[in-house]
Amino acid sequence: MNSAVVESPAKPRRKWWLVVALVFSGQLALIFSLSDHSAIRPRAAAAAPTLHLAGIASADLLALMDPTLFALPRRQGFSGPAWLKVPEPPPRSFDWVEPPRGLALAFEQLGAAFEWHIKTNEFNSLQKPPKPEPELTLPERLPVAISAGQSVLRLEGVLAGRRLLTPVKLRSWEHTDILTNTIVKLAVDAKTGEAVTATLLPPGCGYAPADMEALSQARAVRFEPAAEERPARGGSGIADLIWVTMIFEWNTLPVTPTNAPPGTTGR
Repeated sequence: MNSAVVESPAKPRRKWWLVVALVFSGQLALIFSLSDHSAIRPRAAAAAPTLHLAGIASADLLALMDPTLFALPRRQGFSGPAWLKVPEPPPRSFDWVEPPRGLALAFEQLGAAFEWHIKTNEFNSLQKPPKPEPELTLPERLPVAISAGQSVLRLEGVLAGRRLLTPVKLRSWEHTDILTNTIVKLAVDAKTGEAVTATLLPPGCGYAPADMEALSQARAVRFEPAAEERPARGGSGIADLIWVTMIFEWNTLPVTPTNAPPGTTGR
């Protein structure tokens, strides 16, 4: 057999790539050699035809083409004569001011007005008698309404139905006006029934001694202790307190007059 030389397929491919690279390099060299490397100069604008309207009517035609003709005020519109065109003040040839001229003083008439006032007015006229002073009298004493019965104590709250162990003595008060109720807020120990704190609620009855008496009576009261004792609890013992409201309804007596009012003497 005759031996034949077989060429590898990689050699033709290399030849083709080499040919392509040479052609591409030649094109780039041709482009750079033929290109203009001078500085760029701006091209001068060529003269173009323009349109100008001649005559007075041209200005009116351009004004009609203005998009703000009716949107904005302008001197050529209806608002021009109204407030855009301010009239100029009339010219004055000169400004002249007359020099001040004082009135002539007549020396023969000095004091004539004062003399005429003295002659026409009388200064020694009789004075009017003083008005009599009003007589001071005391107002009539009105009777004070007296509530029937005696003073009453009412209890409101959880302990309203529990019996009081300490008696509460209520008295009647002498006052010029009817006394209202005295209200005392009382905190009671649920186990022992003793009063812990007593607070006087404003405004009171209108008489300080009666309010102090009610506060003193409330601090000294003691209720019947509970039948079943509660289990002991830790803490400050606030949970064992029961709040009760004590209302003192005072009976008002009229004030006994000590001295009779002095009688008025007429003039």
